[in-house]
Amino acid sequence: MTADLIKRGCVFVLFVLAQAMVLGRIHLFHYATPLLYVYFVISFERNQPKWAGLLWAFFMGLFIDIFLNTPGLAAASLTFIAAIQPYFLILFLPRDAADNLKPSMATLGPSKYSTYMITLVTLYCVLFYSLEFFNFFNWLQWALCVVGSTLITIALIYTFELYNSRQ
Repeated sequence: MTADLIKRGCVFVLFVLAQAMVLGRIHLFHYATPLLYVYFVISFERNQPKWAGLLWAFFMGLFIDIFLNTPGLAAASLTFIAAIQPYFLILFLPRDAADNLKPSMATLGPSKYSTYMITLVTLYCVLFYSLEFFNFFNWLQWALCVVGSTLITIALIYTFELYNSRQ
């Protein structure tokens, strides 16, 4: 329990620092920003208490908001994803799945994991940019930001998954 908490805390700090120091400064074509920290929430285990997932997600979003000066955007969006993640994960699990199953390409299979991950990342980006723009006056820029950020985030998560599957 304590070792898992320390490991999760280190991963938490790593994702916050990576987003704040490097990834938050990247804006490909002025639209696509990698939002890799959503991977932290997507990979919550099946048996993790819902309140713990909400707290982890809220505080990660809060720190991202503090470092990147996006008041409440990441906290609200990430907390929402953490709230629906356990219910969404159940849709892709086999009936005889272990209670401590961690969603990954190796445990769910490439097809199910891709659907699971792409849906949650897309939903996160839609919510994040909808809150950031707060209107649909410039809907083309909103759509380009959502699509660009979703694609680059999905590519980074696939990279992490392929790296983790080789170890």
